Amino acid sequence: QVQLVESGGRLVQAGDSLRLSCAASGRTFSSYAMGWFRQAPGKEREFVAAISRSGGSTYYADSVKGRFTISRDNAKNTVYLQMNSLKPEDTAVYYCAAARVGGSTEREYDYWGQGTQVTVSS
Repeated sequence: QVQLVESGGRLVQAGDSLRLSCAASGRTFSSYAMGWFRQAPGKEREFVAAISRSGGSTYYADSVKGRFTISRDNAKNTVYLQMNSLKPEDTAVYYCAAARVGGSTEREYDYWGQGTQVTVSS
């Protein structure tokens, strides 16, 4: 079992930066690939970014590529999402998730956090 708790979401202005954190419980954090997803009001949850177990490989949705950076610190059992040049369309609840293999679809992830709200005003 892995429990995930996101933090760092808040109201920001367009163009601002924000870093989300996701703290994981348990001693097996490094055994899981990690991902970030988001869900905007009235829309389905969508993939944002993913990182391999070691952190050596990362993947991004086209909509955030070049603006967002996913990273992890296995010693701290934490995964991060650095978000730069935020846009109003980035407004969503952001979720972190853990997967034994990883990927860009929800069904590939086994554990989910409760989400943190990010609101970007224009």
